[in-house]
Amino acid sequence: MRWIKLTVAYDGTAYCGWQYQPACPSVQGAVEDALGRITGEPIRTIASGRTDAGVHALGQVVSFSTGSRLSAEVFQRALNAELPHDVAVVAAEEAPAGFHATHDARRKRYRYVIHDGPVRDVFRVRYAWHVYQRLDAERMDRAAKTLVGTHDFRSFETSGSPRANTVRTLFEIEVRRGRGGEGDLVVTEIEADGFLYNMARAIVGTLVEVGRGARPEPWVAGVLAANERSAAGPTAPPQGLFLVKVEY
Repeated sequence: MRWIKLTVAYDGTAYCGWQYQPACPSVQGAVEDALGRITGEPIRTIASGRTDAGVHALGQVVSFSTGSRLSAEVFQRALNAELPHDVAVVAAEEAPAGFHATHDARRKRYRYVIHDGPVRDVFRVRYAWHVYQRLDAERMDRAAKTLVGTHDFRSFETSGSPRANTVRTLFEIEVRRGRGGEGDLVVTEIEADGFLYNMARAIVGTLVEVGRGARPEPWVAGVLAANERSAAGPTAPPQGLFLVKVEY
């Protein structure tokens, strides 16, 4: 058997998330159906992590084993010919035997996009959270820096997929306002060794409370220390979230 590593981009709008579900379309289902048509094998894929309904990916990593002799380059071309228009394989390569896209991941980076213009932009509604109030991105960035380091992030984990260990190391977080024609966008980038369920979206929802002036900057450090989800802000909606890259 051979192991193949794919880097996949997708618009998550039409999907119930990455993970296969029998009642609605999933990105995993689309990829596995395409692989089945190409190889004639019942291939099961493994992703670096599950993205929720409506969440997008620029660099989701997917692994699978196969008895096919097709090269990685041919897999990429064949998959892009078979996949729906909103899913694309941006890279394919041979992987070491036993490569596991979930367990072997060391870092993940997410991006969250907020549009805070006075009128919703109909061409951004699928890819950004529209907040009517102008946000103070500098205050959000300063408050966010208190989350850097190794901490228990259970205050930012929503119910639905609990983990036995809620300690994670957050390597970097930055909140910045766009420039030029993107001056009405506020972008948050978060990189960590792993994320709890809805952790990135809960962090963004909490920072927005600071950005709109409803909470002081030190409040975020108190939320982290509380170890209670009820202490934090709301969970930001899914459409603004992008899985940017995964490092191994």
